Amino acid sequence: MQNRMKAERYAARVEWTGNRGTGTDAYASYGRNYRVTIAGKPQLDGSAAAMFRGDPALHNPEELFIAAVSACHMLLYLALCARSGVRVLEYEDDASGTLVLHSDGGGRLSEIVLAPVVTLAPDADEALALKLHDTAHQRCFIANSCSVPIVFSPILRTATEVA
Repeated sequence: MQNRMKAERYAARVEWTGNRGTGTDAYASYGRNYRVTIAGKPQLDGSAAAMFRGDPALHNPEELFIAAVSACHMLLYLALCARSGVRVLEYEDDASGTLVLHSDGGGRLSEIVLAPVVTLAPDADEALALKLHDTAHQRCFIANSCSVPIVFSPILRTATEVA
């Protein structure tokens, strides 16, 4: 049987909304706000991180990137659990990332850490549930598209431990 590849295309429109009337005439004079529009979905307003003169009340690209990695891992993990008979009752992840700035003004996220806490049904196979995190990481679309190291340290608990 031949392995067939299927491609899906995704699109987003990003529009700078921070022109305060003079464009980018000076580094300190323009706003860093932007709007993300994806057809048929609510718009998302964002800005640069506060350290880059952005609005701290809005989502910044670094946070959205970390959230995308975390959400992709979670969704794949839940699908793998459902297909393997591991019943998950709750899932939460306090994901984080480290941004390293270079002297030339550039930089990169040097690491993303996923810290999922997963509550399993009392009869769930904990060893399999833990192994499925590795599988989710190996198959995650977003993680496979990144050059940044992604580490994860899941915590599993059962519903009886939570009660």
